[in-house]
Amino acid sequence: MHLRLCKNRFNSFKSFAASYSCWPVILSVYNLPPWMCMRSKFIFLSTVILDPNSPRQNIDVCLCSLIDKLKQLWSSGTLTYDVLRKQNFLMKTILMWTINDYPTYEMVSGWSTHEKLACPYCI
Repeated sequence: MHLRLCKNRFNSFKSFAASYSCWPVILSVYNLPPWMCMRSKFIFLSTVILDPNSPRQNIDVCLCSLIDKLKQLWSSGTLTYDVLRKQNFLMKTILMWTINDYPTYEMVSGWSTHEKLACPYCI
């Protein structure tokens, strides 16, 4: 199974002066036809990071359990039932890419997006 990870700040009360921050981490299944992969039944809320300001320094701690589970699903897989073939198979999962804005990209990757070499592709 191929997954996409998306994370970004969410402000539930439409006030940017709020003294908290909410970061949903969403996984989408990408080995489905394009018209199916963005439907709500194939999108999973895996983690919600609550922090007074921003999880900048602790993003790795917040995502640690998700990363461990993804490593396990890649290395050993999980037994899954195939309805079409009516038999079990070993399904392995890989995280294909992440989608986020530049400030979140800086937090997750450690690449500075606001200085001289802001773009990781162009350098």
